[in-house]
Amino acid sequence: MATRSPEEIRRSIEANRTELAQSLERLRGEVAQATDWRSALARNQQNVMIGAAVAGFVLAGGIGATVGLFRRRRR
Repeated sequence: MATRSPEEIRRSIEANRTELAQSLERLRGEVAQATDWRSALARNQQNVMIGAAVAGFVLAGGIGATVGLFRRRRR
């Protein structure tokens, strides 16, 4: 079984610390990017507006009112 000197162990620990710090910084950047809803909203503004209009129409009873309007015209 190979044994490492205390200096080799210290270098290994320091290299692991450095790698961990870099990974943590990269993760922080990815999390910040993934949770940035404002930029996602800006990139998809047209789709968001269309979705909001459709949702408003449906919530306001637009479909039911439109169907009722067409039924009345047929009579």
